[in-house]
Amino acid sequence: MATWTIDPMHSEIGFKVRHLVISNVSGKFNSFEGTVIADKEDFSDAQVTFSADIDSISTGPAQRDEHLKSADFFDAANHPKLTFESTAITSKGGDEFEMTGDLTIRGVKKSVTLNVELGGIGPNAYGQTVAGFELNGKINRKDFGLNWSAVTEAGGIVVADEVKLHINAELVKQA
Repeated sequence: MATWTIDPMHSEIGFKVRHLVISNVSGKFNSFEGTVIADKEDFSDAQVTFSADIDSISTGPAQRDEHLKSADFFDAANHPKLTFESTAITSKGGDEFEMTGDLTIRGVKKSVTLNVELGGIGPNAYGQTVAGFELNGKINRKDFGLNWSAVTEAGGIVVADEVKLHINAELVKQA
């Protein structure tokens, strides 16, 4: 049984949401942790746990980040973390997998599926074994109680419901 931990220095937990239906706003969480436990070298039997600190959200302007932390969106005061716990991993052939798990945001738990690609496994500069992954998926923010909405004078929606997730994760094998 091997245990791997996410390396925050070489990982990024990002998201993207449509703004005014014409452009995207990107953001990320700067404080997070995760663990993967796997027997198999291809990670096909992995058990994944992950959490991110809501207060670490970063989209650029501080005013927008504060709004996202407020009760209109994540309600960081009452729900300081989002969490993910895998429930199944399915091989799609080669280095590609589908990972299903329970995502909890704002106290609401929903099953989500992410596409996972194993980028490779090898040594880092410190002689540790590392593995790189790219994960992509999407969620509907309103499924998790992130219901704030506004409409422009012209009738355009300010923030779309669909949020695209893009995660680059480097894991370090623990001795």
